[in-house]
Amino acid sequence: MFRRKRKGDDGASSEERTQWVREDLMREIQIEARETASLTGRPAFSDRVMQALGKTPREDFAGFSSVEGAYINAPYAIGHGQTISQPYIVALMTELLDTQSDHVILEVGTGSGYQAAVLSRLVRRVYSIEVVPELAAEAKERLARLGYANVEVRHGDGAEGWPEHAPFDGIIVTAAAPEVPAPLVEQLKRGGRMIIPVGHPWMGQNLMLIEKDETGKVRERNVLPVAFVPLTGGRG
Repeated sequence: MFRRKRKGDDGASSEERTQWVREDLMREIQIEARETASLTGRPAFSDRVMQALGKTPREDFAGFSSVEGAYINAPYAIGHGQTISQPYIVALMTELLDTQSDHVILEVGTGSGYQAAVLSRLVRRVYSIEVVPELAAEAKERLARLGYANVEVRHGDGAEGWPEHAPFDGIIVTAAAPEVPAPLVEQLKRGGRMIIPVGHPWMGQNLMLIEKDETGKVRERNVLPVAFVPLTGGRG
């Protein structure tokens, strides 16, 4: 991401610089939304989603060496072979869920907790599952410390879902599965949406939108070619 030089840049405070790089990232995401609209069907992302993204401090969710680095529109490694997703992808996946303030969302793949933090600003409750125990513990502590009280994290195989809290208004999967896990489809509420990358590492993946209508019929649509780390666990 190229940040534009602003008047008074040299004497700006750290808070001002952080705000500027966030604003630049938000503009870059909306530009990419327009450029991919023919594939996604979303020429612009909603104000709700963009405000949630803009208010979530990405620098708190990975070991970035600088604030500027936190707001580059690219994925970032967080250890254990996992990544924090590219901000545009976070925005797109969140947008495609069509969240409402009373929704309950399941996230598969907590990672650093960043996607859950964004969602927490949009919905009533987020349940997030992470298969790497160290990441699950770190994300749980981080989200609690930062005040995200409506997010619950546990360690487990996310492809099996979280039956105790099902059905879910939406499900978001942040790692690529070879096929759509059946338990997740079962735990999706009628009228709900699931967004999931499907495919194999190094062999091509597609971001897929799964919709379950009010009769229980399921429809699938390819949205965009993507590259995610693989889903691990029993169905990975």
